[in-house]
Amino acid sequence: MTDRRDLRALVDRLPVSPRFWRSPLRGTWLTSLLGAVLLAGVPLLFVTGLLSYAAYNPDLSPLNDKTPDKGLLGFYLFAWPTRPYWLYRVTQGVHVTVGVALIPVLLAKLWSVIPRFFALPPVRSVSQALDRLSLLFLVGGGLFTFLTGVLNVQLDYVFPGSFYRLHFYGAWVFMSAFAAHAALRIPGTVRILRQHGGPLAYIRSTTARPPVRTASDTTASDDLAAPDPAPPTLSRRGLAALVGGGSMLLLLTTAGQSIGGPLRRTALFAPHGGGDPGDGPNGFQINKPAALAGVTDRQTGEAWRLVVTGPRGQVRLSRTDLLAMPQHTAALPIACVEGWSTENQHWRGVRLRDLAALVGYEPDDAPDVLVESLQLHGSFRRAALRHNQVRDADSLLALQVNGADLSPDHGYPARVIVPAAPGVLNTKWVARLSFGRVA
Repeated sequence: MTDRRDLRALVDRLPVSPRFWRSPLRGTWLTSLLGAVLLAGVPLLFVTGLLSYAAYNPDLSPLNDKTPDKGLLGFYLFAWPTRPYWLYRVTQGVHVTVGVALIPVLLAKLWSVIPRFFALPPVRSVSQALDRLSLLFLVGGGLFTFLTGVLNVQLDYVFPGSFYRLHFYGAWVFMSAFAAHAALRIPGTVRILRQHGGPLAYIRSTTARPPVRTASDTTASDDLAAPDPAPPTLSRRGLAALVGGGSMLLLLTTAGQSIGGPLRRTALFAPHGGGDPGDGPNGFQINKPAALAGVTDRQTGEAWRLVVTGPRGQVRLSRTDLLAMPQHTAALPIACVEGWSTENQHWRGVRLRDLAALVGYEPDDAPDVLVESLQLHGSFRRAALRHNQVRDADSLLALQVNGADLSPDHGYPARVIVPAAPGVLNTKWVARLSFGRVA
């Protein structure tokens, strides 16, 4: 008898025993509440993420995207529009801001269900085996997707391959598992929340223990509730405040990078948020300075020429030649995949469709264009724009911004600026424009 008690005491010290998990806050109610928040937030992340991928015009392969087999998963792709001009700023700002704000909820959700990962026996039925398998993809895919997203926002490019490819596939794995898991869990989640007065009743509750069950309670037994709970150190209200406060803190210290204005200085956790980009006409955010891109003054000096090609052959233009052409102004922001954006800047330069006309195209029939940069390091040294982007009256090869010449870090001697396009497609230090050729 003593040996049996000793064995049970030893097992109770292991994660496989329900008695190992003693927090009085765990329970199906808490898990349902956190799951309901994720159910609202994760689909929004997925939709805005798909829109972000579409904005890169990945069908213009192999330049803008090198993701294999995207044809199967890219069934929704369409020609990314140029109107409204702030479209990408909003969709990507929402994607990054909401994603960062959901991190505390995701971690709390994983904490609330962790006893299930160690439950024995590992397989009790076919349906339970499928459920645990879906959890593997759900947890693994969720952590991978959120982690790669955060690393990209923080400019930590430690990926073993293209961020776009890894994040794209990770998101599909995560969302597929999330959809399957939600389909299985939504009925129970709704039933549990209704039985105990809804989310507000739970948050307002000051007791730390799960609701007392009665004989009339028709829900399944609460396998997450601790059978031997420890004395409470935090109330339900405190837990809700902790998770919600963490999300609100991340929201307030991230959102300013895409909202702009005075709130930009509150974006303390965003690399391009609260920093000082400098003063003057070129005093706004940049992603990669000229030195980091390997662009030198020698390349952008008097010897620089823009090469424009098309059916009539090749045209070489100096900056003086470009300034002598009809100049147009467009008020546009720059919005990047990391979630940061600028306020509207006043760009001045030559319309892309006018440059297409120099090499044999009617402005309203301008085709896709391959844009090549002087930069030596990093991706998107060569990028492509769709014909609808080339034909837009506000799509420019910009030579000036806010009444002054571009600075080297903003793309001097010339850069592309296109309405609603991701920042990386607004190529800096442009060396060549090849109309009608994107491969």
